[in-house]
Amino acid sequence: MLTQSHLYQEIHQQPDILENVFDKERANIQRIADDLKKRHITNVFIAARGTSDNAGRYAQYLFGAVNQLPVGLATPSLYSIYHRPPKFQDALVVGISQSGASPDMVSVVATAKQQGAATLAITNVPDSPLGKNADYIISLHAGQEQSVAATKTYTTQLLALALLSAALARDEEMFATLENIHPHLHTILQASDEIARVTERYRYMRVCVVIGRGFNYCTAFETALKIKELSYVLAEPYSSADFLHGPVALVEEAFPTLVLAPSGAMQQEMGQFMQTLNERGAEVIAMSDAPEILKHARVALPLRVTVPEWVSPLTTIVAGQLFAMHLANARDYDVDRPRGLRKVTETH
Repeated sequence: MLTQSHLYQEIHQQPDILENVFDKERANIQRIADDLKKRHITNVFIAARGTSDNAGRYAQYLFGAVNQLPVGLATPSLYSIYHRPPKFQDALVVGISQSGASPDMVSVVATAKQQGAATLAITNVPDSPLGKNADYIISLHAGQEQSVAATKTYTTQLLALALLSAALARDEEMFATLENIHPHLHTILQASDEIARVTERYRYMRVCVVIGRGFNYCTAFETALKIKELSYVLAEPYSSADFLHGPVALVEEAFPTLVLAPSGAMQQEMGQFMQTLNERGAEVIAMSDAPEILKHARVALPLRVTVPEWVSPLTTIVAGQLFAMHLANARDYDVDRPRGLRKVTETH
């Protein structure tokens, strides 16, 4: 029964877990931010894989927009295989990992620490190899995640990054928004049955694209990853801008296109993009709180919360998780045991 699965239960644990992370980590994160300011950090480098890499994509937009810090994503093979690491200068090097066990992630952080860079581990296992090699640790407090597909560790990673951004900016309005984000997740979760009914329509879908832009570029990647992991659909993520630079040629009559477009600065551009899709005959599935976005969709999935765009990846991804879970269930797959996957993947 789906409601008894680890995945279902862990998706629904997220509001309470995020509230707990805020309470337990805010003071620690402010101390980290104050120390980093003394070290005159000018850029951020992130080492991550899979779901955690998508959290890194969020950091690129968040730290860039709020803190004016350029953010790069690491190429771990330079450290673990080629042994030709770049030199860090005035950088904060962040390792993001649910388990903190992957050797390539550890090698990036360890090398950075040897070079004298500031290093931070964001992990659910503080005493992991990643945590032991970092100057600072932010614990996710997610409890054991038994489902192979990560859910609660992803949203806690996003929250940890958002708290760090707020602490670096000393922005009390951001803190207030994050302190009160968990009720919005409860609201999103109430749409579970509606999303389940919609996914029945796509039971035999083999390919699709997932589109997001701006702050929700990461949400497109993470939603597509969950669809691939759980239902084995070839779901490819794109920004709307990148999609128009070539991949739009894929679109034909009834081609399924999932558009993630919560309200914000990208709203007008995404509406125009959806009109282009409709002209090409795509079947557009839209997740948004904006009526002007939903009106362009063949299938509309309203997000019944409106939050500032910078925090919307925390709410929108929950709807994406529900979509992927219900799609897998409609296809009669075991959502807790995706084929060929393990909970902890160690890459070198």
